[in-house]
Amino acid sequence: MIKLYPLRHFYNRWLQPVLPTKLWKPAVWAYIRYLRDWAQYSRMAGSETWRFADTYPCLFDRMATTPFDAHYFYQNVWAFKAIKRSETPYHVDVGSQVSFVGLLTAITHVIFVDIRPLVVNVSNFDSVAGDILNLPFDSGSVRSLSCLNVAEHIGLGRYGDRLDPAGTKKAARELGRVLARGGDLYFAVPVGRPRVCFNAHRIHSPQQILEYFHGLDLVEFSAVGDDGAFIHEVEPTGFENATYSCGLFHFRKDL
Repeated sequence: MIKLYPLRHFYNRWLQPVLPTKLWKPAVWAYIRYLRDWAQYSRMAGSETWRFADTYPCLFDRMATTPFDAHYFYQNVWAFKAIKRSETPYHVDVGSQVSFVGLLTAITHVIFVDIRPLVVNVSNFDSVAGDILNLPFDSGSVRSLSCLNVAEHIGLGRYGDRLDPAGTKKAARELGRVLARGGDLYFAVPVGRPRVCFNAHRIHSPQQILEYFHGLDLVEFSAVGDDGAFIHEVEPTGFENATYSCGLFHFRKDL
């Protein structure tokens, strides 16, 4: 008997990204609805006239609730609140979402480090080209530091970096090196049953991450569970066998 899971996985992960469209059946009905609405709107009093060149079909935005990525949404809120509470005069972020970094400039001066510099014109902001495996800071010099959903990608080549099975571990070591004594590190990665989903990301057990940062104290562990729910201040051991959760680690280096 043919096992269906490998076939589904092959279709979902290997074929869909390169198919002409992933949603051809829903797209047909969406276009029918679009043309119906266009015709109805055109007949309404006060409707504008437009050219075909100005049409802009948005076909898949009718949803009962607003969609969002639970990992990124909750980790950004979690880290932003903690950084705001700290009242740090400056903060260093390594490779996190640019929207998160941009919002941080409203509360502190931000130094953003990435292999792909962020070229924007925003006050309270500096962008520095740098590699997470060789950060451009002296040892023990950064008092407030974040790296959110970045380290799990290191060494997989997805973003043009060098292939290295120890990429996440080396990234953790480098973050720990630059963190100042008494300084805070806000760190997030997928957690659960350890494995590599090449070349998207790795998933680490919480214990692995604690071992990678063995010289730092764990101030707080929160998480986004497999169901997408945010859980504040929970025991890391509860996520050792998760499928794909997000671990939120607040570390501090001893004085």
